[in-house]
Amino acid sequence: MRRAERLYALVDLLRGSRRPISAARLADEFEVSKRTIERDIQSLQLAGVPIYADHGVAGGYSILREHSLPPLNLTVTESLAVLAGLALLETSPYAAAARRARAKVLAISREDQLAPVDEALATMFVIDSGPPTEAAIALVPEAIAARRVVRLEYIADDGETRTRRDVEAMGLLRGGDSWLFVGWCRLRHGIRGFHLDRIRHLQITDENFPERDPAVLEADLSRWRTRRLR
Repeated sequence: MRRAERLYALVDLLRGSRRPISAARLADEFEVSKRTIERDIQSLQLAGVPIYADHGVAGGYSILREHSLPPLNLTVTESLAVLAGLALLETSPYAAAARRARAKVLAISREDQLAPVDEALATMFVIDSGPPTEAAIALVPEAIAARRVVRLEYIADDGETRTRRDVEAMGLLRGGDSWLFVGWCRLRHGIRGFHLDRIRHLQITDENFPERDPAVLEADLSRWRTRRLR
């Protein structure tokens, strides 16, 4: 469960309880540490959520029963930034998720904001490379998350030469106008980036590879100006 989802669930749990709930019990409920729960409670209190600590043997945290987190309220500029960012994912392995997220953002937007946002988006254009193959869209994120070795067939720059490679899935890289699948190529014995639109076949193997020193990937990426998306 992501932190934002946990915060909402935490408020709902406290609101629905007739008695204070201890940090230990909350930690067990959400399968996190007691310290994580305490940080979550502090964040909610700083955000104005009326959570109170009751001390004593039967103590714990409680909340006003009628309270709930406020709905997401974005300004026109913030909505524009979010929707433009999601549009840039249309040629990524997360295209389907981005479209679903876009629909949710539009659903919570105020009626008076939709027209100016839509007009602004109509003035933005993106020159993209070819779309990634269905195999890349469906399997690359899964392989990265599971830290699996993938077997792929890849077309070289000349558009004709094909190679078959076993690659340790390490991440995704946005380079210029296209997305690249980054990993340790066992054929070339080094870090390589594979354009998603040139991957013709991709299979996730059952092999989990040992985690490599992060410095190996960092050293390779240092040749370009890169940044993490978090």
